[in-house]
Amino acid sequence: MSRPAAAVNRVIKAYDVRGLVGEEIDEQFVAEVGGAFARLMRDEGADRVTIGYDMRDSSPSLAAAFADGVVAQGLDVTRIGLASTDQLYFASGLLDCPGAMFTASHNPAAYNGIKLCRAGAKPVGKDSGLTTISDEVITGVPTFDGAPGTIDDRDVLADYGDFLRSLVDISALRPLRVAVDAGNGMGGHTTPAVLGPLTSITLLPLFFELDGTFPNHEANPLDPANLVDLQRHVVDSKADIGLAFDGDADRCFVVDERGRPVSPSAVTALVAGRELGREIGATVIHNLITSRAVPELIVERGGTALRSRVGHSYIKALMAESGAIFGGEHSAHYYFRDFWGADSGMLAALHVLAALGEQDRPLSEMMADYQRYEESGEINFTVADAPACVDAVLKSFGSRIQAIDHLDGVTVDLGDGTWFNLRTSNTEPLLRLNVEARSSDDVAALVDDIGAQIAAQTTEGGTTR
Repeated sequence: MSRPAAAVNRVIKAYDVRGLVGEEIDEQFVAEVGGAFARLMRDEGADRVTIGYDMRDSSPSLAAAFADGVVAQGLDVTRIGLASTDQLYFASGLLDCPGAMFTASHNPAAYNGIKLCRAGAKPVGKDSGLTTISDEVITGVPTFDGAPGTIDDRDVLADYGDFLRSLVDISALRPLRVAVDAGNGMGGHTTPAVLGPLTSITLLPLFFELDGTFPNHEANPLDPANLVDLQRHVVDSKADIGLAFDGDADRCFVVDERGRPVSPSAVTALVAGRELGREIGATVIHNLITSRAVPELIVERGGTALRSRVGHSYIKALMAESGAIFGGEHSAHYYFRDFWGADSGMLAALHVLAALGEQDRPLSEMMADYQRYEESGEINFTVADAPACVDAVLKSFGSRIQAIDHLDGVTVDLGDGTWFNLRTSNTEPLLRLNVEARSSDDVAALVDDIGAQIAAQTTEGGTTR
């Protein structure tokens, strides 16, 4: 069957598939996506697809429909069942086959989606397969004349945990009390498998029950409101560190022993330094939203800093092209060459735990080594006309602008370590702002100035921050 192009393109986005279940995504739709994906992978030589899914109520049935679409095109399917996204990437690498992960990550319960990859967790994005898939869903997926594929099941959770621990030297780990907020997401599934066997760690779990309705808070630690429970838990339990995972547990956020969030940029710099310690001169990727401290520290540690636009499919492609040893994003996605160039928040967490546990300072003091500037964090605005808002902001700064680029949205350098980036979201109807400066007062003033310009341009319903 054919489908309206506008409806398909609204759901098949720049680097994944995502939409409202029942309205934009249903079993028939994902079966067609599965068929188109199978045809693309078969043309590239694949004969099997591995499938995992998160704890959302809609995930099992959607994953089953996708599997039906794949086997109808003659490819076999290996189901790994409940999984984090990085566990699915592990299965893709282990089995050397393409993969599909059913999740809407941090989005609310009404949403679901699919993250697709080639064998070895290689990305499938708009420019590397998603456009082909969407075009075929629009015109209608052709019927396959051969025999259908088969479906089998494989549990890879223990293997995933063993593999991650093999990548980080944890031999010098001192006893640590580790608070973890899984947000009722897949971190509650993977954390015990990865951290549980480490006898030096006392695990202090919070919201480990898998529940796709997210009864305690949204599984989006990028929003400070969703870190409050963990911050309180860290202080109350006298933990040495707090870890928060998003819904599909591919991102990890860190809270220090005082209950204060640690910037993902600082985590990127820390992990980069550890990876460069074992391969001096290696390339490390950072997206354009990370702190300027990240490329500075990469160069100081003898590495080559490579700047990227935001988004996992872009960074994964750049990881492969450049042979980079590591990559980090402001959103707490962390990519590792030893993990097939894919992202794993759990692997980043192991690096932070290893760094903390091999020395005696508290986390707050250790991470101060990586914090040179003040950041706003990502601020979201819902606006009537995003381009008009961006134009108004740029005009308001006039001659104060020292440099500007358009690698991803617009990045404006105002000099003396002060810069901001405005970009539209690839997954949500939002205008995103990131600001960095030498002091928190400078950051606050710049955020207020930009926010005022955006508000002045908004003609429908005001702005939502």
